[in-house]
Amino acid sequence: MPTDKAVSGLLADLYELTMAAGYLETHFEGRATFELFVRSMPQQRNFLVAAGLEQALEFLENVRFGPAEIDYLRRHPAFACISPSFFDYLAAFRFSGDVLAMPEGTVCFPGEPLLRVTAPIAEAQIVETALLATISFQTMVASKAARVVEAAAGRPVVEFGARRAHGIESGLLAARASYIGGCLGTSNVQAGHSFGIPTYGTQAHSWIMAHQNEEAAFAHFLDIFPRHSVLLLDTYDVRNAIEKVIAMGRKPRGVRLDSGDLAADSVWVRQRLDDTGWGDVEIFVSGDLDEERIAALLERGARVDTFGVGTSLSTSSDAPSLSVLYKLVEVERDGAVRSAAKFSAAKVTYPGRKQVYRASDSAGRYAGDVIAVENERPPEGQPLLAPVMRAGARLAPAPPSLAESQARCRAQVECLPAAIRVLAHVESQYPVRHSARLEQLLAQVRERVTSV
Repeated sequence: MPTDKAVSGLLADLYELTMAAGYLETHFEGRATFELFVRSMPQQRNFLVAAGLEQALEFLENVRFGPAEIDYLRRHPAFACISPSFFDYLAAFRFSGDVLAMPEGTVCFPGEPLLRVTAPIAEAQIVETALLATISFQTMVASKAARVVEAAAGRPVVEFGARRAHGIESGLLAARASYIGGCLGTSNVQAGHSFGIPTYGTQAHSWIMAHQNEEAAFAHFLDIFPRHSVLLLDTYDVRNAIEKVIAMGRKPRGVRLDSGDLAADSVWVRQRLDDTGWGDVEIFVSGDLDEERIAALLERGARVDTFGVGTSLSTSSDAPSLSVLYKLVEVERDGAVRSAAKFSAAKVTYPGRKQVYRASDSAGRYAGDVIAVENERPPEGQPLLAPVMRAGARLAPAPPSLAESQARCRAQVECLPAAIRVLAHVESQYPVRHSARLEQLLAQVRERVTSV
């Protein structure tokens, strides 16, 4: 969603602003590195697809604190004892840090940094919530879309879940993420305008119901949209409706089934269309679909040219959240670098700046990932994190196209082991390990913090 307007710095949790104030008040000057990663895989996922980077970078470029926002914080009781210099800092606030990230469309797994931020510690802390929300939501939806596209087995999928999304902006970004995950396009016209995603639409039952009869509804739509008419057959009775369309002798571009026995009706409709010599008329199927229902329909022999998927995509209904974290891994003060980690039970994090390397076998299939210390290089594997921002400015003159991100996702999913591409949760997950040097660094930090 391209923008050149300032974005509010109040898109943060209060503790991020109080900590920022604390750093400034105590003259804690340091350059911090935070890494954003998923702690654990949702139950119904075997892989994830990174998305949302473009909006994250837009936020970092444009985040500001306006006069009204600063006045609000001045009056907030949490800042009653904070000196005026903090509010002067907010008035001049600009993100000045460096960012490395996995490109959108990259297949990824828990524990792997999707984004790495290095910046003055107060800056890096203030942007935490916005980065988490932005990357988490689109990664969640793109991952769902990749599964739906897998289930469709080469048949196009169109996203149209805006009406069920958790707000208009969520619907817009869900369309974007779904396209990265492999969808052909969206019904969301604003997403088409903002992101260049192909848009598609049919007609609603209300069009049919508003007319005196189905024949009139079909005829009027064909008159107005002779090359784009996809006629909805299930308002009253699917089989009667297709007979009426055929009797009219006017071939539509397609027909749509949205309820009933979708498998049986699609087979019957396909046969009637073929018998009429209308083999090129497409059958579009929708109706509370997700990857499992799509797979079941195809297993039953359903004849479908295109699937329409709404709610399950825009809300990622079976896994509506990700355990995404943004954790401090390193602090540099006065030229001294100190690695940081968390050691509480079941929530250990690894210290130090990291890189992720992905190895492939002789057939080009992914064989496993290694999470390593930034400056080490495993004997094999390609690095996944790349610099995208330096000193608060993007390195690329223009963001990659969504088509590139979609192609990356499709190519990487096809390189996954077959066992990881299945819809069911598998116990034997894709292999991801930490390098020996990273394990050694973790042990060193543990010894340091426990000996104090």
